[in-house]
Amino acid sequence: MEINIIKAKNEYLVDCKIALEESELGRYFEEGEAIKSLSEGISKGEIFVALNEESVCLGFIWFIINGAFHSYPYLHIIAVKEEFRNLGIGKKLLKHFEETACKTSSKLFLVVADFNPRAKQLYQSIGYNEVGIIPNLYKKGVTEYLMLKEI
Repeated sequence: MEINIIKAKNEYLVDCKIALEESELGRYFEEGEAIKSLSEGISKGEIFVALNEESVCLGFIWFIINGAFHSYPYLHIIAVKEEFRNLGIGKKLLKHFEETACKTSSKLFLVVADFNPRAKQLYQSIGYNEVGIIPNLYKKGVTEYLMLKEI
């Protein structure tokens, strides 16, 4: 499957919302919050979508170039629609993040929740290392692991 990654436009907002709601991260968002948050990310040019040959949105990645400590690229959210998982789309989105971010930095950051061990394993398998633990960062009772990749 050929995948094209482009900067998101408002026409992909609903598809991004669906991918987010179907993901583990979806539990963080109350009704209506996802659309508001994703709209903001799209307007700032921070969200990129993965499209197939028919221009169907398969998932997205949201990263902020100076999002970690106002100095380093930070992967905020990555989500792939349920029916397109395990096809390498998430890895292609991550590769896009890393290729874009390494133009300005040699360090990349993200956080991953304790309830998502598969995601943590994936990040570790591609070179991210746990460098910190942040309890209750986004949600009370949930620990986030701060991950760093040095390029």
